[in-house]
Amino acid sequence: MSVKTLVTSALPYANGPLHLGHAVEYVQTDILVRFLRSAGRDVLYVCADDTHGTPIELSAAKDGIPPEQYVASFWEQHRRDFQDLGIGLDAFYTTHSPENRAYAELIYGRLKEAGDIARRSVEQTYCEVDQRFLPDRFVRGTCPNCKSPDQYGDVCEVCGKTYSPADLIDPRCVLCGTPPVRRSSEHLFFRLSAHQAFLQELIRAPGFLHPAVANQLQAFFDQGLNDWDISRDGPYFGFPIPGETNKYFYVWLDAPIGYIATTEKWAKDSGRAASALAYWAEDADAEIIHVIGKDIVYFHALFWPAVLKVAHLKRPSRLVVHGHLTVDGTKMSKSRGTFITARTYLDALDPAYLRYFFASNLGPNPEDFDLSLTEFRQRVNGELVNNVCNLANRVLSLLAVPLGQRLAPAAAGPGQVLVEEALRKATEVRAAYEKIDFRTAVRGATEISQSANQFLQARAPWAKVKSEPEVARRDLSDAAEVAYLVAGLLQPVVPTVADKLFAQLQAPPLTFARLKGAAYPLLDRQKPIGTPAPLLPRMEETQVKSLIVPAAAASAPAAAPASAAPPPEGAAPGTLSPEDFAKVALRVGLVRAAERVPKADKLLKLTVDVGEAEPRTIAAGIAEAYAPEAVVGRRVVVVANLAPRTIRGILSQGMLLAAGPGGAALRLVDPGDLPPGSEVR
Repeated sequence: MSVKTLVTSALPYANGPLHLGHAVEYVQTDILVRFLRSAGRDVLYVCADDTHGTPIELSAAKDGIPPEQYVASFWEQHRRDFQDLGIGLDAFYTTHSPENRAYAELIYGRLKEAGDIARRSVEQTYCEVDQRFLPDRFVRGTCPNCKSPDQYGDVCEVCGKTYSPADLIDPRCVLCGTPPVRRSSEHLFFRLSAHQAFLQELIRAPGFLHPAVANQLQAFFDQGLNDWDISRDGPYFGFPIPGETNKYFYVWLDAPIGYIATTEKWAKDSGRAASALAYWAEDADAEIIHVIGKDIVYFHALFWPAVLKVAHLKRPSRLVVHGHLTVDGTKMSKSRGTFITARTYLDALDPAYLRYFFASNLGPNPEDFDLSLTEFRQRVNGELVNNVCNLANRVLSLLAVPLGQRLAPAAAGPGQVLVEEALRKATEVRAAYEKIDFRTAVRGATEISQSANQFLQARAPWAKVKSEPEVARRDLSDAAEVAYLVAGLLQPVVPTVADKLFAQLQAPPLTFARLKGAAYPLLDRQKPIGTPAPLLPRMEETQVKSLIVPAAAASAPAAAPASAAPPPEGAAPGTLSPEDFAKVALRVGLVRAAERVPKADKLLKLTVDVGEAEPRTIAAGIAEAYAPEAVVGRRVVVVANLAPRTIRGILSQGMLLAAGPGGAALRLVDPGDLPPGSEVR
């Protein structure tokens, strides 16, 4: 067994908040890391924000800030979300770092020295207005297959057909709306095709990949591996390629190198290793485990190992691949309110609920699974709260108050049989964790807890507290042993719950290393227990329902109740009652970006911060009165609960208040220096 283990999660892109689909991977990785540590392994867990690429560059430009400042704000959001989800990272860094640049240049240099970098001319989509090459997602048009309008340049979201931007009907640049042209540019390619034999052997190596994933990758070998384009033309937010003019490393080259750079940062900050090479050198006494979603298997199973091989660095020992998350049976959707961010969840519910539910659905296969909100509440309440937490609370409450917080000496009897059977079952739970079959591990732990609850029902110690207190004490002490064991088994999944129970028992944390060869009794029976308290409350239906706020419902005015009083007699047509006017939500907004709308002389497309998680897009008819640069940084008043509507292809999410007869004489209402989101009364 290797002395050291490095575990990574895929890097979140610094262009938006974490959502529950992301959380699946980070919870899965954290459970794995906590189990390995509990089993006595020396484990390092690192991650970083993926910060380069055209989308980030353009989003930063829209916000009117440098890309470095833009990604820094998301880094802080992501860091807080990780912390509050209980993700125990040893280091969380960024790919826009001096360490990452140094390793990217080092690896590129080794690829070049090995003769694995080729030059080829590539024809790409180019916008003559914006004077830049456009990634596929920055071209939209009509699908050539099903004729659906407004589709991306790589895949149709209606029929699923893949194509190139050149295949689109009536393509247009998403930045300015003008038709793009085709231009050629010289690009640099990594010769992935030269490593087909090595990679085909790697994906079939025992333990490297789940067989089902390896079978899916076989299709790439059957058609022949394509060389990988690792360069992009400027302007591009990323690292310039040494020796080249206006060429940058493609984000998918330096993103996985971020694993190495973050290890380097950890080594410098902690002093626990001389450098990242303690883990990443080709002969390092370490194993590397990547936890990833099934949508990025190609990069991690083929491209990345081949790059590491040529660069004489350590290849991953194992790829743990998970499926996608749906919510209430469908893909997460902002319009339906099922695109739930991590922060929305954390503001409403304890992360232990989510961690438990995810673990109870995560098997060794890369299967998709559904967060049915009804099942979520019922399962967590039934298994974690009513079974596991209730076992601990009912046992400790009886031991504490009527029985003086003292445990009984260990003795032969039905309680000992209960504990010893639970210990035998615990070996199966450990085996499930080793296979990264968290679903089976959770089921085994809850079955152990249920056996103790059944034991208590049969023995009824509460009925013997006064008449046979020592018999009651013995039965409750043996049940406490099982509660202690279950806490140890579930500690990787719900660490906060387990730690509370350890504290209430006044017992040291029960690790898998301690459990190896453990025997009855597990608890020090001479030591009194602490003060019991509920470990976790039941999840209420209203809490779960609060996670779902459809975009349309959030932005549309509230419907008038059926019992609303009619307007007063004599009210003029078109006037509003005070009750109607109270429904209008006016908020202070800050204009972050502004641009003209092609072929629309009166419209500006604005990006407006109204104090929400993401800024809104608003199409405003103020272009005759204001140039785009004149409104950037200006505070405005926004009608925030107006139903969204599409104007010249722009989904406008609000309306600005302005005064004047219109045209060039229009004047925006100025709310002063109030912060974005402030209510206007």
